[in-house]
Amino acid sequence: MAPHGEGSDASVEAMVAQVEKHPISSILIIIAMQTEALPVVNKFQLIENPHSSFPKGVPWIHYHGAYKDIIINLVWPGKDLTFGVDSVGTISASLVTYASIQALQPDLIINAGTAGGFKEKGAAIGDVFLVSHVAFHDRRIPIPVFDLYGVGLRQTYSTPNLLKALNLKTGKLSTGDSLDMSPHDEASIAANNATVKDMEGAAVAYVAELLKVPAIFVKAVTDIVDGEKPTAEEFLQNLAAVTATLEEVVTQVIDFISGKCLPEL
Repeated sequence: MAPHGEGSDASVEAMVAQVEKHPISSILIIIAMQTEALPVVNKFQLIENPHSSFPKGVPWIHYHGAYKDIIINLVWPGKDLTFGVDSVGTISASLVTYASIQALQPDLIINAGTAGGFKEKGAAIGDVFLVSHVAFHDRRIPIPVFDLYGVGLRQTYSTPNLLKALNLKTGKLSTGDSLDMSPHDEASIAANNATVKDMEGAAVAYVAELLKVPAIFVKAVTDIVDGEKPTAEEFLQNLAAVTATLEEVVTQVIDFISGKCLPEL
């Protein structure tokens, strides 16, 4: 079997069709921050892989383990080698997603993490969303067609049965490389009709689509972007509690996935 992203379109389509006929056996969870990742790592008793196939010297951390009939791989980008903080944002997310797909060959990607929510769209602190579409809000290229490329609107892998079974909220996700929101970003997010915003999702979606791996996005709200509190303050205040909620929902998602084929989601 050719690795993801290699070979002819026909071989890729055949590979995807083959995966769809069999129960999902391998999941890749991409999470941006250690605080978000550790509750999931602990829940599934995942073990850090000290001999990952990632390039030498990168800070990326790979955890792995088995749960029921599924191999779980969880990757977070680690701490920035210069500043010692979580390597958040679209660049790290793109690199880690690409390298993880090539190394681990997952049947399905779950991008789980925290996000800002818009109360105007019905979001509240602690809400968890199963994302329907992703787009960028800070890639402004005011040239015909390039503008659409910059926004990069994509539909996520459709999981109507999962959505119904877990009774999750759903909405569109807008991604950018800043925690705050400039007036330009605000206008773009409104144009994207987004309910939640993050710093990684659309980048993960781009790479997943490029390499023909289905991806779903589970986002838990830590802060209300159009609320009264400063975003950074509210984010830090709610991070611990919301990541606990995120872990609970990720567990429910994996429990639902267990034993099912992709079209059954």
